[in-house]
Amino acid sequence: MDDLEKYIEKRKKRSKTFAHSFELGYRDFKIGAILKLAREDSGLTQDDVARKLHTKKTAISRIENHAEDIKLSTLERFTHAIGKELKLQVV
Repeated sequence: MDDLEKYIEKRKKRSKTFAHSFELGYRDFKIGAILKLAREDSGLTQDDVARKLHTKKTAISRIENHAEDIKLSTLERFTHAIGKELKLQVV
């Protein structure tokens, strides 16, 4: 475990609010990162996806970098635009 991970773990132990906020932020980050990797795997640029969705590149960037409160319909449209299928799992 590196210094950053140790620091985060200490903060989580000291503050339930921090722990909760950190986990939510990390989850949102992962969603955006997964979408970006899937887009890149499809060989598409943000401009390509924006054209397919009839929107601007900045909207695609926002989806990939700030995925908090993203609508399910937006996720479905994004994944279809990159030739992928969206699958959700409840665990």
